[in-house]
Amino acid sequence: MSSQNGVNGAHSKLNNKLLINSPYSVVDGDTVTSEYPYRKNKVEVSDDGTVHITPQVYNYKFQTKLTPNRTGLLLVGLGGNNGSTVVGATIANREKMSWRTRNGIQTANYYGSITQSTTVHLGWDGEAQVHVPFNSIIPMVDPNNLIIDGWDINNANLYEAMLRAKVFEPELIEKLRPQMEHIVPRPSIYYPDFIATNQENRVNNVIEKATKSEHLEHIRRDIRDFKEQNKLDCVIVLWTANTERYSEIREGLNMTADEVLKSIESNDDEISPSNIFAIASILEGAHYINGSPQNTLAPGIIELAEKHQVFVGGDDFKSGQTKLKSALVDFLVNSGLKPESIVSYNHLGNNDGKNLSEQRQFRSKEISKASVVDDMVDANKILYPDGKKPDHVIVIKYVPFVGDSKRAMDEYICSIFMGGHQTLVIHNTCEDSLLAAPLILDLALITELCSRIKYQTGATKNFEHFHPVLSLLSLMLKAPVVPQGTPVSNAFMKQITSITKLITACAGVTTDTDMQIEFFTKMGKPSIQ
Repeated sequence: MSSQNGVNGAHSKLNNKLLINSPYSVVDGDTVTSEYPYRKNKVEVSDDGTVHITPQVYNYKFQTKLTPNRTGLLLVGLGGNNGSTVVGATIANREKMSWRTRNGIQTANYYGSITQSTTVHLGWDGEAQVHVPFNSIIPMVDPNNLIIDGWDINNANLYEAMLRAKVFEPELIEKLRPQMEHIVPRPSIYYPDFIATNQENRVNNVIEKATKSEHLEHIRRDIRDFKEQNKLDCVIVLWTANTERYSEIREGLNMTADEVLKSIESNDDEISPSNIFAIASILEGAHYINGSPQNTLAPGIIELAEKHQVFVGGDDFKSGQTKLKSALVDFLVNSGLKPESIVSYNHLGNNDGKNLSEQRQFRSKEISKASVVDDMVDANKILYPDGKKPDHVIVIKYVPFVGDSKRAMDEYICSIFMGGHQTLVIHNTCEDSLLAAPLILDLALITELCSRIKYQTGATKNFEHFHPVLSLLSLMLKAPVVPQGTPVSNAFMKQITSITKLITACAGVTTDTDMQIEFFTKMGKPSIQ
């Protein structure tokens, strides 16, 4: 890649705090173009078990628009615990609110957000390791500037929703009241067969009885109006409503884009509310993320997203117990210990727990939680030569008294050296919505950033957008939906490394290697070729 500054000592200023001296990164107006040599092994296994390795280098170019889009976030389930917490938190952070608790004064923050509260290691300056904020490498949408709206089957305004949720401290709720009580969710779609019967008494804010085609058009109109009224460049629709039962996946219903659209026209019983929202989003050019465990993103909906070049991502927020599991099992297996039994017990008292107390909705959650260790087990044939997975049992109970403060108890039993066993028992109190809300923001912000990134390889003539199934979001999701033929990764460190390496590659640098050869060789520092 040529540069007006020449290949030696080219300067790319991405923001006031980051100046990149690299021949592989050029800023032209509002766009940074970078080169990245992607080193990957071609691996083949012969019949006799011999592994043949051929190191290969794929030369990528990334082209990233630096100015974030004016972005809107539409939440399905706006009046639920997660929705009211997200909206209240962005207002509290924007206005720098503080409030009294029994432990002292608390100020608004974005702890738990990858984009807002983590750093990326860039290197060693001779005296100290240098880490920079994640969101300082490539400019990102400020969550305080998100325009947020959405739908709910209950018509409580967001002040009433906060009181009902009991997530925030009372003083903060009252400080937020003047703004939150004016926010009322849009009417939503309610098909009783898909959520628990115990939700019926909440239902007072639904689109009038109509065909599924009419519901689709209503939601499409809502998305258009929201985009036009707020002059938005990017809209993201995110499902944070009740867990639905699994839908059928079958020929004639939803295996192709044409099938799923025809199934809506015929008012098929197996078309769920989340299917309607996903399809409406795609047809309106809005990105769609499924934050609950149901199988919304059927093959036909994914094909529709591919046709319209819209991002989709899912399934199910990975916030508390499962996030810990994705890190802990990775640690155990990479330590050479063999998890044999994983038993996860939860009890919670929020509306999510109430909905999950019915078997069909619980089954959706059980499936999304159960697969989280599979890739880590499959990676080690020494520990698991026959492919048998650990016994993995998941229990969820509804206990109203504990509210949003979910109790998660896990027992991990591992086989260790010479026939011994190690048992880890972990009690994890997860304040559910306070862990999920920052993930919702991260999912929206990273999706918007990816909408500004294009790539080019030797195999492509033009710069292209990423695959519509945005697997980069897997870090925040229990049961990642990935493009067909792509391996699923749930290991936490692999997922966070994937995101940080991509962001730095788009800026024209790489995250500094953790090998740190210079610190254990006689040279003391690497030689530059």
